[in-house]
Amino acid sequence: MVIFAKNPIHSVLYLILTFFTFTVHYVLLNAQFLAVVNFIVYMGAIMVLFLFVLMLLNLNKETEPSKSPLIKIVGVVAGCCLIVTLVGSFKAASINSPLILKNQGLGLVENLGKELFGPFLLPFELSSLLLLAAMVGAVLLSKRDEVEA
Repeated sequence: MVIFAKNPIHSVLYLILTFFTFTVHYVLLNAQFLAVVNFIVYMGAIMVLFLFVLMLLNLNKETEPSKSPLIKIVGVVAGCCLIVTLVGSFKAASINSPLILKNQGLGLVENLGKELFGPFLLPFELSSLLLLAAMVGAVLLSKRDEVEA
């Protein structure tokens, strides 16, 4: 429905629904952290931003770009690639045994925390110091501009 909706606002709303289904799939795959990040970042921030941008653009029929034959050919090729991918994935799913997790704790926030604050503690802290230095530099640069003005 994202592709076939005539109204761009409806298309963005269908995309939000698609991201919600991704969130449900992450929960079913026992990846709660990815589900929460997907919900907050994509549905809560990026898609709302898309929706506001579309509303501010004030799209109508006069500003809609014309459909060239090249775009139609590219769409047909992309659709054929999608069909080939779907057929291949269904064949692969029927050949192999169902997915069974060897580690039942895979994808949990607890395990992510253990990894971040265990072997990756030094890179994690260095990246936080780098971000802090960037924030302080941005504040100092903006203060310098205010003083000069």
